[in-house]
Amino acid sequence: MGDDASVFRTTVRIPTASGDDLEAWVYQPDGHGPHPAVVMAHGFAGVKAGGLEPFAERFCREGFTAVAFDYRHWGGSSGEPREATSIPRQREDYRTVIDWAAANPDIDAKRIFIWGTSFSGMHVVEIAATDVRLRGAIAQCPLVDGLAGTKNVPLARLLRLVSVGSLDKLGSLVGRSPIYITASAAPGEFGAISSEDAIAGLSLITPPKGTDWHNRVAARSLLGIGAHRPVRKAANIRCPILMIVAETDTIAPVGPALRVADRAPKSQLHRSRGGHYGPYKGGEDHDNVVRVEIEFLHRHAALSPAS
Repeated sequence: MGDDASVFRTTVRIPTASGDDLEAWVYQPDGHGPHPAVVMAHGFAGVKAGGLEPFAERFCREGFTAVAFDYRHWGGSSGEPREATSIPRQREDYRTVIDWAAANPDIDAKRIFIWGTSFSGMHVVEIAATDVRLRGAIAQCPLVDGLAGTKNVPLARLLRLVSVGSLDKLGSLVGRSPIYITASAAPGEFGAISSEDAIAGLSLITPPKGTDWHNRVAARSLLGIGAHRPVRKAANIRCPILMIVAETDTIAPVGPALRVADRAPKSQLHRSRGGHYGPYKGGEDHDNVVRVEIEFLHRHAALSPAS
């Protein structure tokens, strides 16, 4: 399909075991199904309305059903408190949406891919190593080693983040409202990510006005990230995986992502131009990255699962 092909988007709500539900945008291609599908979610403190649509629309025009969803507690999905991140819960959400896609008669359950960017790249690598149903996976500028990411943070700011996060966690145990901190902040300002790259990329992931998003995150969300290191499971990834690794990423450490590409048996590596936000629409390498991702999807959707 070309860029002039129609894109139809519907909004669905997918129930979770917790009783909350996930809001997903489903981009359905023309023609009779079942179609291959790409399950997508955003990175740390991001929502689907903040930069995922250009990718989802392109995948849809190429004949793939794109399913972009918000995690519980974020965006259009339910869950309280708002804007609180849990790595185990977000991985459960990915699996819930994969289950939904596999049960959808318009989707080919044998040709489901997952896609993640930045923080959600961590989930993609973990799930690719543990879910045998996947036809393939795409991890874009991914954080694949939480410990390495933590070590990137200057010690004084790290100690302050841990202190505020611990205070917020303790408060949550007695029912207090979250302590929120800025998600993407300028250098010298206090935030979960404080750098020139974070501010430069903020406009690329900021959703339209009226979206439930405030560039903030509950401080408790930062606790325990260092314990999650899916880079160590790279050799267990049996499906094809495309690693998009930026040439000058100062947010997600490049070394661990390159190790995933080296150790995963069916990996493909693409070094994107520019920094962490280069692949987004408006970034320096968006068109090239999307081209590589579409080529990967087509190639592996056409192959038999064992290929």
